[in-house]
Amino acid sequence: MTLSRRHFLASTSTSALSAAVGSGLGGGLALSASKAWAEGQASEVRIGFQKGAPILLLARKQQVIENRLKPLGVTVKWVEFQFGPPMLEAIGAGAVDVGAVGDVPPIFAQSAGANLVYVAGAPSVPHAVLVPKNSPIKTVADLKGKRIAVAKGSSAQNVAIKALAHAGLSITKDVTPIYLGPADATSAFIGGNVDAWIVWDPYYAIAEDRYNARSIADTSDSHLSSSGYYLANKDFANQQSKLLVSTLEELSKLTTWAGSHRGVLADLAAEATGIDAKIWKTSFDRQAFGFGPITPFQIHQQQELADAFLALNLIPKKINVSDSVWTWPTK
Repeated sequence: MTLSRRHFLASTSTSALSAAVGSGLGGGLALSASKAWAEGQASEVRIGFQKGAPILLLARKQQVIENRLKPLGVTVKWVEFQFGPPMLEAIGAGAVDVGAVGDVPPIFAQSAGANLVYVAGAPSVPHAVLVPKNSPIKTVADLKGKRIAVAKGSSAQNVAIKALAHAGLSITKDVTPIYLGPADATSAFIGGNVDAWIVWDPYYAIAEDRYNARSIADTSDSHLSSSGYYLANKDFANQQSKLLVSTLEELSKLTTWAGSHRGVLADLAAEATGIDAKIWKTSFDRQAFGFGPITPFQIHQQQELADAFLALNLIPKKINVSDSVWTWPTK
């Protein structure tokens, strides 16, 4: 799968940096950044984030990474994305240094030869299979022959494949997937143009609160559980490991704090995003908080996912996930 520049532009912020990538200058940015990194310490760390990534939202609000890196003469730039695939395109192109995504975007990115590495893992953001409140659909098996909105290349695509397979259905044969990002999927769902929508928090909580969506399956089910990941540009990780480790250490500390202060986190996320605090509270109350280096189990999970996508002809070739895992340097 090749991620389109048009899709990238539609999903990111309108910063000059994002515009540069969208206009085809990403390769030049990557080369110039890589050259600068090889010659010395970077002057800026560029972090990609989504509204559904509470730890990064908190980090941006509290400026803990800025405070950690300021004595080194390093600033932080935040770039917002609607979902994972365009973020990983930016990271692979060298226009963003590090960001957090679900489990599926790295599989597509690695299969496309993107220049990035896994640098940390965390429990996945909750996802759900949603239907309208009054829909006759009661179970995932009832989705046979139906139209399902899902963001292509996102973690929700994995949830869709797993949920359907558990019900004896195939995403390629038994349903009609409608590939839409969250904004367009919201319109399709409330307009009755799709029968179901598979999405992650906070869009999941928003759909429940505002549009009376009803969940027929979610990632609290063990057969649908997965992990989320922090990824970095490979050259940045190798040449700026000190800055990367400093960034990851601050995110680790924030994650520990967040798990014990969910109400405060909801208020901070609401202030940062404009999404009501009760939406965030619903999301955080069902979310697990954790952070650390990539584990053998997570590598195994991702390899199983990659192999399943290959069997469905969703990626063009076999990949070895372990080839793209970065090892934290020992102190």
